[in-house]
Amino acid sequence: MNRTPIVVLAGGKGSRLAPLTCHRAKPAVPFAGRYRIIDFVLSNVVNSGYRRVYVLTQFMASSLIKHLSRNWHLQGIQEYIEVVPAQMRTGPDWYKGTADAVWQNANLLHESRAPHVGVFSGDHIYKFAIDQMQRVHEESGAALTIAGWPVPIEEAHQFGVMEIDKSGRLLGFAEKPANPKPMPGDPTRALVSMGNYFFRTDVLLKELEKDAALEQSAHDFGKNIIPGLLDGGHPIHVYDFGTNKVPGERDGTVPYWRDVGTLEAYFLANMEVRSSLPAVNLYNRQWRIRTSQRDYPPTRLVRHSKSHAVTQAVDSLVCEGSIVSSSVLERVMLGYDCFVHAGCHIEESLLLSGCDIGEDVRLNRVLMDKNCRVEAGAEIGVDAAADRERFPFISASGLVTLPKGTVVPKVGPIQLAFDMADLMQRDSDTMAIMKAFEGRYEFADRSGHSHRSSGPGYNTRTD
Repeated sequence: MNRTPIVVLAGGKGSRLAPLTCHRAKPAVPFAGRYRIIDFVLSNVVNSGYRRVYVLTQFMASSLIKHLSRNWHLQGIQEYIEVVPAQMRTGPDWYKGTADAVWQNANLLHESRAPHVGVFSGDHIYKFAIDQMQRVHEESGAALTIAGWPVPIEEAHQFGVMEIDKSGRLLGFAEKPANPKPMPGDPTRALVSMGNYFFRTDVLLKELEKDAALEQSAHDFGKNIIPGLLDGGHPIHVYDFGTNKVPGERDGTVPYWRDVGTLEAYFLANMEVRSSLPAVNLYNRQWRIRTSQRDYPPTRLVRHSKSHAVTQAVDSLVCEGSIVSSSVLERVMLGYDCFVHAGCHIEESLLLSGCDIGEDVRLNRVLMDKNCRVEAGAEIGVDAAADRERFPFISASGLVTLPKGTVVPKVGPIQLAFDMADLMQRDSDTMAIMKAFEGRYEFADRSGHSHRSSGPGYNTRTD
């Protein structure tokens, strides 16, 4: 067992994922049909041999805490995955940034008495043997080691962009620059921070204490801590994520990491998982992605009657407990406990758990949160102009997102679950859209709570 403590930052709001994050923290957002985003970092940590894990939570943490408390247990002396809500240990403030979140829980690092500590993002999708990174960190003698990965230059402004020398030592760092600096010899890509770190514990605590005293600081690792250590002359090493070898992966496998910070990026990552040649392997028995174990029956792909066509599922994933009857799924990620009735054609779409799709429905590029219901004959993604008049959450590319518990009739205004409508009217990330769409949607009655599944197990309640 590796006794190095791992701190998982899981308190983020995920503003750009609204409305999926109006009622849950970003790490609690479902992914790939049956997982949560946080399952990936925790699987990496546990699979790498770490057993002292602190998950720092803050925003809309209820469903996240429920998921962790029910499904993530370690058995053994001094082995734990401990949920640490914001406690205001250093004053009357909630976490003011990623660095402040760790500083407010500095007592945990003092108590560990460990020479090193890992700080990892809880809201990215990635497979990572992190013990290999710690080994490089210790061998290099660095005060801080940052996991780095090249991304297309047009995306680099969303990350911390790094400059390194041939030995991997950090020379320069710019957090979310307007004009990212490309990698030497490759103007199409920039080297960025993945938000995953190993620190020498004493150096981290001193820098956090210094940063906490600066009122003008954003108290953020990328904006303040890394530049502060760099300016102070501390040796900082960049770990090449491309060298990471996850046990059980085939030779030549390209390491997988995605920042699913926007609806489009989140949707694309789900589509990558269900593709015929998935970029991330969920079938590696040596590196299982762990999650909740549900008592649902097997998936059913059935023919409704002899007069109906057979069900077709092409390059699609269908999770447990779901029923698909005489319908066509093309490039679809279908969550657990869903019901697709006869005559439907669903293409390039992501449906989370508990959804009910009525007969003869047409869906194309739809992102559907949990427990939604589409009534018979409805069409989404067929007429872009009509969709923009009818659906409040639609991207520039035409991706329609349905909030949790939404009901879509064949014609007329959609119906929003009363609890979700209330949240979205008050949430800073959705209130403007809700205001602009006043009069173009209806409210479900009080029985239409978003927690009630619409799928085959409609008498059950899901979170």
